[in-house]
Amino acid sequence: MAPVKTYRDLEVWQVGMTLVEKIYAATQSFPPDERFGLTAELRRAAVSIPSNVAEGSCRRTTPAFVNHVSIALGSHAEIETCIEVALRLRYVSVRVRDDLMVTADSTGRLLNGLLRSLETRLPQKRPRLEPL
Repeated sequence: MAPVKTYRDLEVWQVGMTLVEKIYAATQSFPPDERFGLTAELRRAAVSIPSNVAEGSCRRTTPAFVNHVSIALGSHAEIETCIEVALRLRYVSVRVRDDLMVTADSTGRLLNGLLRSLETRLPQKRPRLEPL
């Protein structure tokens, strides 16, 4: 495995960018009246994932990176929900939904792995002492 020099070297950023491309392609066929609704919401949430990974990694502190990865995980859950909404409204087929979910699932697993890895770098909190 090559050493990580920038956020662009992170697999989670790369897979997140692929998810952005797939979301944009899938939402092109949404009805025009969804331009400021579900289309915008899905696209914003998708872009948020690699953007937060990039921003967090450039903050140069582990707590800041953890925070940004946590935000990216929230966007991941939002994407999964919006994809299901799109299916129920028949804006996407089951095949398109399944394809999007494969990439979304991969992104989610990578985000969770990155979060766990970062959390091991945080100082352990000491348990509070109970008052006497």
